[in-house]
Amino acid sequence: MKYDYLIVGAGLFGSIFAHEAKKAGKKVVVIDRRNHVGGNIYTKEVEGIQVHQYGAHIFHTSDKEVWDYVQQFAEFNRYTNSPVARYKDELYNLPFMWGITTPQEAKEIIDRQIAEAGITEPRNLEEQAISLVGRDIYEKLVKGYTEKQWGKRADELPSFIIRRLPVRFVYDNNYFNDKYQGIPVGGYTQMIEKMLEGIEVRLETDFFQNRKELEAEAEEIVFTGMIDAYYEYCYGELEYRSLRFETEVLDMENYQGNAVVNYTEYEIPYTRIIEHKHFEYGCQGGYGNTGIPANPKTVITREYPASWSKGQEPYYPMNDEKNNTLYEKYRQLADKEPHVIFGGRLGMYRYYDMHQIVSEALKCVKAHLN
Repeated sequence: MKYDYLIVGAGLFGSIFAHEAKKAGKKVVVIDRRNHVGGNIYTKEVEGIQVHQYGAHIFHTSDKEVWDYVQQFAEFNRYTNSPVARYKDELYNLPFMWGITTPQEAKEIIDRQIAEAGITEPRNLEEQAISLVGRDIYEKLVKGYTEKQWGKRADELPSFIIRRLPVRFVYDNNYFNDKYQGIPVGGYTQMIEKMLEGIEVRLETDFFQNRKELEAEAEEIVFTGMIDAYYEYCYGELEYRSLRFETEVLDMENYQGNAVVNYTEYEIPYTRIIEHKHFEYGCQGGYGNTGIPANPKTVITREYPASWSKGQEPYYPMNDEKNNTLYEKYRQLADKEPHVIFGGRLGMYRYYDMHQIVSEALKCVKAHLN
């Protein structure tokens, strides 16, 4: 055996494990079927702008250990995620949407609508959302967006998905409640490259096309791909959602005035438009008296939800009861594999944000390297 660990996937989980394994004196090789490192947090410079190639990624956490860990590899700017919702050509911030002026008025309307709904134990996403924000906000800002994103009616989706929705009665459009938030200056790719310094990385290398040869190279495998694919779908396919991106360069300084605008009508096929220059806090000019000339170009991406089938890119696990039950069968198989570690969204079949991936990777490191 040439290596202690073969790490399949050069995304955040795999790169953290590789970095810590090298620090612990282990011989490591990382492979990825794409032509770049970083997985879905990969950023690429276009017209002087760091473009999030696979959708918007904003790092946020309240865990100081996680925050301190990632800051070893990058300086983070002070970007705050403040998405705007667009419904029928009107822009909304939560929860002030009724032409009112005070938080108390908003709270009274929401409380009345929640009481009228009479939902005590939400059975699905629709009921969960109405019990949180009332029917008006649900109908305008949640229903269409969510049904596009997941490809199912809101009353067919599990309730836990909507617990990510922030409800505040202050003029603060920050989407996250976490203490720490930002985006790496210079993008995520350079952060991952720093994690992987001094480590052998093979790009455009498909684990499944060279499985026997690759498995023979290492004592243990860290696998961050789809767990059902690893086991050749022996119990059947888990469900995922995919995404499609349309990115274009525009000859203008500012297209929409915000990094993320969510399109909440079901009839509009994309869920959001991302304008990447607004992620780069203070670096693209045009923000008052910064002294930085405005970049005359901008890059936007329309993000389209898509159904998933074999051969397409999986982005989101469908963590409903049926799929979680099926995953449990695969997890039991994994428990019997002493030389394989499963990690990441696809390997653990969980809808994890970046800070949760970091946390899970560090737990894995403690369990296997210490």
